[in-house]
Amino acid sequence: MFNYGLKLWSTNRQYLPEARRLFQKGTYQFLELYVVPETAEALPLWRALKDEGVPVIIHAAHYGHGLNLAVPSAAADNQRLAGEAFHFADELGSEIVIFHPGIGGTEAETVRQLKLMGDRRIVIENKPYVTVDGQKICNGHSPEAIAQIIRETGAGFCLDIGHAICSANAQRREPFAYLNEYLALKPKLFHLTDGDSQSDRDSHRHFGRGDYDLPKLLALIPAESWITVETVKSDPANLNDFVADLEVLKHV
Repeated sequence: MFNYGLKLWSTNRQYLPEARRLFQKGTYQFLELYVVPETAEALPLWRALKDEGVPVIIHAAHYGHGLNLAVPSAAADNQRLAGEAFHFADELGSEIVIFHPGIGGTEAETVRQLKLMGDRRIVIENKPYVTVDGQKICNGHSPEAIAQIIRETGAGFCLDIGHAICSANAQRREPFAYLNEYLALKPKLFHLTDGDSQSDRDSHRHFGRGDYDLPKLLALIPAESWITVETVKSDPANLNDFVADLEVLKHV
C-alpha cells in the first residue's frame, strides 16, 4: 500500500470543499501544497484543512515564480520566496519543504544558497535535463548532481519519476537503470504522472494517457511510501480527474 497525495497550489481555493470531502472518504492521505508567492492571506483556509486532520507538506515556489537557486543574482529573491514557503510550513506543521535546484547555473551555487537557508526540512527534487522550452539546462538533472546536493547540505530527496525518465532519455540512458541510481539515494517521497516514455520533456499526463510502464514503476517504490500524484488538473471546478487517476493507480 502507498500513501497518495493531492497536489494543489495555495491559490486553488475552489478545490477546498472537494479536497476536504475526498480526504474524509479516504481517497488520498496527504496534501502537497505549492506556495505561490504573496498568498499568505490564504493561510487560514489551508490551516482549517490541516486542523481537520489533513497532513500537509510544502513545495516552495520554483523558476516559474522567480525562485532560481542556480544563479547568484537571484539569491535575495530566493531567500524571500523560501521564507514564504517556510512560513507556510510553520503554520501547517510540515516537516518537508521541497525545492527545485534551479536552472542555468551550477550545483555549487544551489548548495551555497540552500546552506544559507539552513532549514532541516529542505528536500531537493530532481529535474529533467532541459527545460520544457529546451532552452536551458536544469540543475539536479542527474543522480550524481542530486547526491552532491544531499551530501553537501544534508537535504532530503524527492524523486520525481517523470523528471528522471525525461533526463535519462535526453542523455540516452536506460530509464529504469537510471531510476535505480536515484533510489539508492533513499527518497523521502515520490512524484508520479504518466508521460511519453521516449521524450525528454515532462508532460504531467493523466494515467492511461501516456505510455509509462506503471506496474514496473510502482514495483520500484517501497511499500508505504508517500507518492504525490502530479497529473494536471483538467477541470477548474472539481477534482474528478484526480479521483480517476487514483483509481487507475490503485488497480495497476
